[in-house]
Amino acid sequence: MEERKGIFAGDDPFAIAQRWLQDATEVEINDPNAIALSTVDAGGMPNARMVLLKEIEVNAFVFYTNYTSAKAAELDQAGKGAFVVHWKSLRRQIRVRGLIMREDGPQADDYYKSRSLKSRLGAWASDQSKPLASRAALMAEVAKVTATKGTNPDRPPFWGGYRLTPVEIEFWADGDFRLHDRFVWRRADIAAAWTVTRLNP
Repeated sequence: MEERKGIFAGDDPFAIAQRWLQDATEVEINDPNAIALSTVDAGGMPNARMVLLKEIEVNAFVFYTNYTSAKAAELDQAGKGAFVVHWKSLRRQIRVRGLIMREDGPQADDYYKSRSLKSRLGAWASDQSKPLASRAALMAEVAKVTATKGTNPDRPPFWGGYRLTPVEIEFWADGDFRLHDRFVWRRADIAAAWTVTRLNP
């Protein structure tokens, strides 16, 4: 098998992903950790939206959201998800597909506490994905929550994380004349060993 060199080198796809994200933090103007998260609803209709990737663990990727949102309902129903992160400045992207589990324990508590106070209060105030009468109504709810929850609100029971444990990770880098470099890591299940294949552009 061809030896992977340079930005593709390494035997751990999560370490490679961490390196690429670190490279992106040095050149991307805004949100280098923004990912396009894809889900499927109960009828098989796909959905996509941007969320922020908050952690790359030794075997998974973690992000957070409102559990009453459309994305959460779709993740819980399917138990699977996918995302792509594209860094235009680096001309690289990573695609990930895998299994979904909630992260609603101490790790979610710690991340929630690390957020700004306004973001923590906003999580309480927003009934995410549901119809909203007006922006004024939302701001009134924020004011109400601020008055009742104070300056150190607990994490809402309807807000927390998701852990995506992949069975497929593809690393892509732009090449001259659209002859891109693509390496896909695949495993039969989350306990299996990875195989790595170079793909045609």
